[in-house]
Amino acid sequence: MEKPQAAGGPQQYGAVKEYEPGDGCLAAVIRIPLRIVVVILVVPVRMVWDVLVVCGRTLHRTLLRPAGRALARLGRALLRHVLIPVGKALFVWPWVALWRYVIAPVVTYGLVVPAVWLYRYVLTPLGHAIAWIVANLVVAPLVWMVANLLVAPLLWIHRQVLAPLGHGIAAVLGWLGRALFVWPWVALWRYVIVPVVTYGLVVPLVWVCRYGLVLPAVLLYRHVLTPLGHGIVWLVARLVVAPAAWMYRCVLAPIGRETVAALRLAWQFAGYVSRAVGRGLKWLAWNLVGRPARWFYRSVCTPVGHVVRDALLRPAKRAAVEAGRTVRDAFASARRTLRRARRDAAWRALGGGPVYAEPATPVAGPARRARNLEDTQQPQTVPGAAAETEISLRKRG
Repeated sequence: MEKPQAAGGPQQYGAVKEYEPGDGCLAAVIRIPLRIVVVILVVPVRMVWDVLVVCGRTLHRTLLRPAGRALARLGRALLRHVLIPVGKALFVWPWVALWRYVIAPVVTYGLVVPAVWLYRYVLTPLGHAIAWIVANLVVAPLVWMVANLLVAPLLWIHRQVLAPLGHGIAAVLGWLGRALFVWPWVALWRYVIVPVVTYGLVVPLVWVCRYGLVLPAVLLYRHVLTPLGHGIVWLVARLVVAPAAWMYRCVLAPIGRETVAALRLAWQFAGYVSRAVGRGLKWLAWNLVGRPARWFYRSVCTPVGHVVRDALLRPAKRAAVEAGRTVRDAFASARRTLRRARRDAAWRALGGGPVYAEPATPVAGPARRARNLEDTQQPQTVPGAAAETEISLRKRG
């Protein structure tokens, strides 16, 4: 008895199962050389395959999938915003408008409504009147005359004279027809033709077929052909089938099993080699390119970026914000001055009296008030100016 494979043993990694006994010495002889040759041939193929798989996945992930999504999004946008509106504008809306505002009103109010009115209020009453006149003044008298003057005598003649006479004539003609055309042929078929054909032709033919053809054929098949077939089958089984079965069982089947097992093991071994080579190349690329690039980014680019941000970008942003506020305040002051001047000119032109000054409207946005930043804990305002809330330049934006 063979011990079962433990968990995590060779069977877990796809190792080939042990062959049943009886493979012969040929399998043991060709197993190791065949596996060596197959490994040598399969390892380059597996490495090329793994490289192609990695390249294909990278190309699909970085180029084909984004390009496909972009093309799909572009196609949906074109279909939704260009093709469908243009198609509706060219092929749907003109015909809908033509049907709704031209054809339907013209047909409805120019043809259907007059036709319905004519049918309802003219043709229907006229037809009812004509039908009543015809039914009561023409058809009813004619029906009464035909029923009383023509149909009743004809029915009496048929019932009292023609029906009994017809029944008698039909009985006589039927008996004569059967006596002349049916009974002679029935007697000829039953008493002459059937006996002659049965006993003069069918019975001899059946006897000849049974004892002259079927019985010799059965004897020939049973005593000649069957033993001959058995002999031929025995010869074929001993001279052809048995050697072919031995060749398949002892030569072809072991070679095929060993070839398949060698290809499977070689493919797995090539996968291990390919992964090891890939890990080595990854380690080399990381240590030769990735690690120096990361060090350069962390040690050089990041400090330089911080210096550029703190020394150039943020002061430039603050200066731009201050300039924008100054320009906005100047434009607001100019607009208020111009508005006040137009109002004063209009008042003088209409009333001729003096114009009373209105209190100034506070400027929209952050207030511009003077302050002294010497003491941040106790800010001192400049004389004649209101104090401003302490807001840092960073929070001010």
